[in-house]
Amino acid sequence: MIRFFKRHKITCLLLFILAYLIMGAVAPFFAYPKIDGNTAGGFGSKSFRMNGTGPERTALLETNMSAWEERMRLLSQAEDRIILSTFDMREGESTRDILAVLQEKADEGVKIRILVDGVSGAVRMEGRELFYALSSHPNVEIRIYNPLNLLTPWKLMGRMHDKYVIVDEKAYLLGGRNTFDYFIGNYTDENVSYDREVLVYNTEPGNPDTSLKELEAYFEGVWNLDICKPFHDNEALAKKKKVKEEKTFLKERYASLTAEYPELFDGSWDYEAHTYESGKITLLSNPTHPYGKEPVLFYELTELMGQARERVIFQSPYVVCNSWMYERLTELGDKVPDIRILLNSVENGDNFVASSDYLRHKDKVVATGIPLYEYDGGISNHGKSALIDGDLSVIGSYNLDLRSTYVDTELMLVVQSEELNQELEGYLMAMQEDSRKIIDADTYEAPEHLEIQTAPLMKRIAWAVFGFVVQPFRCLV
Repeated sequence: MIRFFKRHKITCLLLFILAYLIMGAVAPFFAYPKIDGNTAGGFGSKSFRMNGTGPERTALLETNMSAWEERMRLLSQAEDRIILSTFDMREGESTRDILAVLQEKADEGVKIRILVDGVSGAVRMEGRELFYALSSHPNVEIRIYNPLNLLTPWKLMGRMHDKYVIVDEKAYLLGGRNTFDYFIGNYTDENVSYDREVLVYNTEPGNPDTSLKELEAYFEGVWNLDICKPFHDNEALAKKKKVKEEKTFLKERYASLTAEYPELFDGSWDYEAHTYESGKITLLSNPTHPYGKEPVLFYELTELMGQARERVIFQSPYVVCNSWMYERLTELGDKVPDIRILLNSVENGDNFVASSDYLRHKDKVVATGIPLYEYDGGISNHGKSALIDGDLSVIGSYNLDLRSTYVDTELMLVVQSEELNQELEGYLMAMQEDSRKIIDADTYEAPEHLEIQTAPLMKRIAWAVFGFVVQPFRCLV
């Protein structure tokens, strides 16, 4: 054995490093933290409804194009500050449009802060002059949440999954969309995903008791964490040739956008006419540190849904649970008169790992007693929403999986509005109409008009094999 190690010492060293990185990254999440008394007591004192209407109005952004249009419209109206937090920002046409507007606003003196997840920042933004063009601007600061560092593998998996945009005290967007063409705009019709956001318009700037101020305070708390580091905050970069070229390109792009879409930039949009009256708006969140998390958001969501008098419709792209989560869902099935879960079929979804695990544990999901509907409409639906009775709508970034429950930062917004609830119901019911109802792990009922997709044999074999292989690491799925 000693002779073998001497002969293959480089290979053995590399294998040891690889094992160290894998175990270091996974080990902190093997044990699932439990809900403590403070969390339970704190939720018990929360109220999600109020009498009358509040100072904020709401609207849904259901299409990728509406998400692009609202970003152009809202960002262009900024006078003081812009905050953008995103899990994933990539080069692409919609990203260039957004950065073009941000650069223009920075030139006008608007202070801009951008927060991006560490893995995404390393993989998608490093070495790309497009992002340096913005980070080198004196009125722009970009920070990275938990930057990728192989020397500290126990922090590698801690991700920031939040997605929102705040403009002054005017309005904000919050939901599940990442910042690139897959989710925003209509630059591609081949590689896209449906998603959902809520627009919250503030009619009383200066009012300290708004959800906008609550979200801004949440952002400040994350922004000032020790694990958030500057991303190339160096004005000298602006003098480099390729960065200067990107700056010029963004300037020209902004001019083209305003010429082609003047109605998005003239400030004439009537937000009150395009939003609904709303009552209480409440922000729910996970802990923000990068380690194994107490499952605060899942607990609060299931507690809130458990208070429903009539119905709950919960939408998630996929379902990956542990035994405690199954127990909570089973309790919901027993409590709520009309409850169902909408998710992608594995053929329709875009998450290979989650699909592999779902197929392996599908019988346990079915055993919760909650009716399941697998969406098979042809394009993956990335939305994360809940409909509670006739007045509460919940929209945000939380997936019904172990990663969103125990690993990532997550946000969900609870909106009290009958009109918003009715609109969301329309979207969810349309999704259900293009879904197959699950009878058991191997049987389903499909509406007559729906053409069920079939996966190639090799993909089904791959799902089965990977579903087995991933089990020791499913805490990160």
